[in-house]
Amino acid sequence: METSYILAVDQSTSGTKALLIDKLGQIKGRCSIEHPQIYPKPGWVEHDPIVIYCNVVQVIQEVLHTTGTTPRQVAVITITNQRETAVVWDKETGQPVYNAIVWQCRRTSEQCADLKAKGHEAGVKAKTGLVLDPYFSASKIRWILDHADTNALHNGVKGQLLAGTIDSWLIWKLTGGAVHATDYTNASRTSLFNIHTLQWDSELIEMFGVGRVALPEVKSSNDLFGYTNEPALFSERIPISGVIGDSQAALFGQLCHRPGMAKATYGTGTSVMMNIGSRAAQPVNGLVTAIAWGIDGKVDYALEGIIHCTGDCLKWVRDQMGLFNDYSEAEVQAASLTDNEGVYLIPAFVGLGAPYWEPNAKAAIIGMSRSSDKRHIIRAALESITYQVRDTVELMEAESGIRIQGLRVDGGASENRFLMQYQSDMLQINVVKPAISELSAVGSALLGGLCVGTWNNLEELYDLFSSETIYSCQADATIIDDYYEGWKKAVQTIIS
Repeated sequence: METSYILAVDQSTSGTKALLIDKLGQIKGRCSIEHPQIYPKPGWVEHDPIVIYCNVVQVIQEVLHTTGTTPRQVAVITITNQRETAVVWDKETGQPVYNAIVWQCRRTSEQCADLKAKGHEAGVKAKTGLVLDPYFSASKIRWILDHADTNALHNGVKGQLLAGTIDSWLIWKLTGGAVHATDYTNASRTSLFNIHTLQWDSELIEMFGVGRVALPEVKSSNDLFGYTNEPALFSERIPISGVIGDSQAALFGQLCHRPGMAKATYGTGTSVMMNIGSRAAQPVNGLVTAIAWGIDGKVDYALEGIIHCTGDCLKWVRDQMGLFNDYSEAEVQAASLTDNEGVYLIPAFVGLGAPYWEPNAKAAIIGMSRSSDKRHIIRAALESITYQVRDTVELMEAESGIRIQGLRVDGGASENRFLMQYQSDMLQINVVKPAISELSAVGSALLGGLCVGTWNNLEELYDLFSSETIYSCQADATIIDDYYEGWKKAVQTIIS
C-alpha cells in the first residue's frame, strides 16, 4: 500500500511554500518561491494574484517531483495564507480586476478615519472583534471597487464579481471556478463577518459599500471545501480541506488548544495570539478578538495582538540599507555588542499596530552617537521585535487577567538564537521553539488530516511533536526593564 501524504500550501506575504507531511507529522519535502512586492506609492503594498497562483502550481509540481510522490499519494491539499490581503476577480473571465491589496497597505487610512469620525468603530468592534483599521480587508475591497476599471464594474451584474482573501482565490482557481469559499478564521479578518452569529453581516457590508461583490461561503477549517480541477497539476480530483489563516494555523500547529496557551509567529509581521476558549471576549486598548479556528461547526476564539513590521524590518536593514548579507550574519553582528548603547529602531514603515494603532506613524532610528555603527542598527532592528512582542503580551495579560507562563514561537525569525534569547529575557518567561518551524503549514495539515481521517481526534495530535528548544531568561530584570523603558520613550517620539 502506497504511503499517503498531506500536501500543505503555505501562501505568505513574501512567498509560497508547498510541504509534504506524513501521518507522523514529519515534513518529507518542501519547495518555496518568493513573489514580488509591489509598492506603487509610500505605504501602499500590492501582490499580483496571478503570479501567486502560478507560484502555487509551481511549488506543488516541484515538491511532488523532487520527492517522487505521485498525485495518488496525496490524501488532501490544505491551505494556510496571509489573512487580510484582499482580492476581487471576475468569475466570467477568471481575472482579478486589480492587484491584491496586501494587509500591510495603508491606502485606506482616510476611509477608516472617516468611518471612525461617523461613530462606526464601536459597532464594528462589537460585531467583528476588530478595530476600524486599514489592516483589515473590507476597506481594501471597497477601494478596489472604486478604482478598478473593468466591464464587470461598469455593467454592475450582481454576483459577477467575487471577493475574498487569498485562500478564497486559491480555492476558486484550484477547483476550476467551482467553489467560492473561505473558512471562519479568514472571514473573521475582513471586518464584514459577525464572529458571534458566524454570518456575513448585512449592515457592515452596506457600511463599507461592498454589496456589489459576492462574498465566499464560510466553512469550518476542517470541512471539505471541494476537489481539485486543475489539469496542470492532477489528473484526478483531490480533496481540499485544512483551510485556515496563517497565524491561527500556527496556534493550532503549536497545539495551543486550551485557554491560556499562547504563541508568537515571526513573519513579515508578528501575530501574538492566546487561546481564550469558546466564548468571545470584547477587548479594548488595541487587541482584537479572533476566531482561532472552526472544527465541525464549533469555533474557538483567541485574543490577538498584531505587529505590522518585524521580519520586514530585518529585510529592510538587509536589502535597503545593505548592512548584512544573510540572517546568520545579523545574529553574529548583534551578539557582538554587549549593550544596545541607547539605540532604538521603531519600524513604523506601515504605521504601528498593537497596542498603539497609529496608522500614520513613521519609522525612526533614535539614540545614535558618533560611535554607533551598523551593528547597533542591526541589533536595534532585532530588539524592536522583542519590544513590540512585550508591548502586546503585557496588554494581553491585562485584558484577559491570565498570566502567560510561556510563549511558543515559530516563523522564520524564530531561528535567530540572539532574538529568541532576548525575547525570553524581555518577557522574563520561557520561550519554546518546536523542532518543526513550519507551524502554519503543519497546523493546516493537521486540520486537513482530521477531515480525511489521517487522525481521528485532537488527542492523537499531541504525540506527534516532542522535540523542542527552550530559551530561559538569563538577564537581570532591572536591566531588561531599563531597556524596555528606553523603547517606550523612543516610541513616544514618533506618536506624540
